[in-house]
Amino acid sequence: MGLLNVFNVMQNGLVAQTSRLNLIAENLANADIAASSAEEAYKGQYPVFSSFFDQQNTNSQGQSVRYEGSVEDDRAPRKVFEPGNPKADEDGFVYLSNVNSVEEMANLMEASRSYQTNVEVMNTSKDLLMRTIRLGEA
Repeated sequence: MGLLNVFNVMQNGLVAQTSRLNLIAENLANADIAASSAEEAYKGQYPVFSSFFDQQNTNSQGQSVRYEGSVEDDRAPRKVFEPGNPKADEDGFVYLSNVNSVEEMANLMEASRSYQTNVEVMNTSKDLLMRTIRLGEA
């Protein structure tokens, strides 16, 4: 893989992790929102990625990642007994999101580290490219 192709692969990685971080932030923001029915409760969103080959490189070294969209978590919402809540149903229950905040925080740390790694690889590649250019100047 040429050094310039590294930038394309890293860009796709950064876009994928940014999308993942946005979904995690949305999940965390809606984790404790109460609803009056299970159907109205917020359902967590999770990213879907696919790998693809760079059109310029048909070998496995040109492989990259693409964000395809998100899928909805199909786990049941949390059912909490709060008869005083204005959103409570006739039995006194409110329905909270199926998002697990602890899982989301772990996902947040992983996505953040993946993003940082992509940035570091891109910076290292840039430094190598600049050093290569300076070799030609001597």
